[in-house]
Amino acid sequence: MDFELFILGSSSATPSKGRYQSAQLLKVHTDFFMIDCGEAAQYQIGRYKLNHTKISHIFISHLHGDHFFGLVGLLSTMNLYGRKTPIHLFAPPGLDEIIQVQLKYSETVLQFPLHYTTLDKHVSEHILDHPLVDVYTIPLDHRIKCNGFLFKEKPKPLKIDKNKLPSDLSLLEIAQLKQGIDVVDENGNIKARVDEICLKALKSRSYAYCSDTKVNPSYLPLIKDVDLLYHETTFLDELSERANTTFHTTAKQAATVAKEANVGKLVIGHFSSRYYDVEPFLAEAGAIFEKTYLGVEGSSFAISKRVKDENND
Repeated sequence: MDFELFILGSSSATPSKGRYQSAQLLKVHTDFFMIDCGEAAQYQIGRYKLNHTKISHIFISHLHGDHFFGLVGLLSTMNLYGRKTPIHLFAPPGLDEIIQVQLKYSETVLQFPLHYTTLDKHVSEHILDHPLVDVYTIPLDHRIKCNGFLFKEKPKPLKIDKNKLPSDLSLLEIAQLKQGIDVVDENGNIKARVDEICLKALKSRSYAYCSDTKVNPSYLPLIKDVDLLYHETTFLDELSERANTTFHTTAKQAATVAKEANVGKLVIGHFSSRYYDVEPFLAEAGAIFEKTYLGVEGSSFAISKRVKDENND
């Protein structure tokens, strides 16, 4: 099953030098989860041959324009293409009012429902129980209400060694083994033992998105050991004071977060328009956390399937 991140936009407040504003798609199997929706999001979706009809859930970290100004345009395009299935929107308070005002005065009537979930910035919440993933908020430290998002793949069933599987087991009993439960007969005698028949399950994968924030130790436990972390890096460390006053992060700080949280890989983005070349961000972060990658437009990051081991259980 696919578990892959696509970067649509990597710029901060304004588009700059071929960089667009924040927008990402996380593909889980055949579903797309959209994370932030900057101005050029729908253009980038078409440019990279992704499919907006597969988007069912959209997560908006906060209501600064560079993170949601592309949303009404995307919804309008979906409407023009005849969408009927709902869109689930997760955002701070106020997004519903913003969207409804724009639809009202453009006399746009969507042919599909919008379902809003309002987010609390003070505590981490389990906001989505999806057949493929669970999604949690990551409260961040920005100038206005802001959350990141943690996507955790559902636990995988154990795998069966078919060569060791007794021939007299029913489908229900095999399913029971996959859930880690020994099979017993009507007299309580064990017919099949999990530890004799089952192989280790594939490891459930995880992705954490940390949008605009200054570093705060409070969110470290929420991102600990994730396979892939995106963390904003608006400035290089030479402007760490400005990062602090504007509630943003430097490349050095983001790499330190990744190292302390023991993540698998770090993707950095949300680069200030003052920087033409973003390679120095990679150098600064990579010096602290080796597995750092630039989250520039068109890049993608697949998280491969891995069998659980004792360190990953």
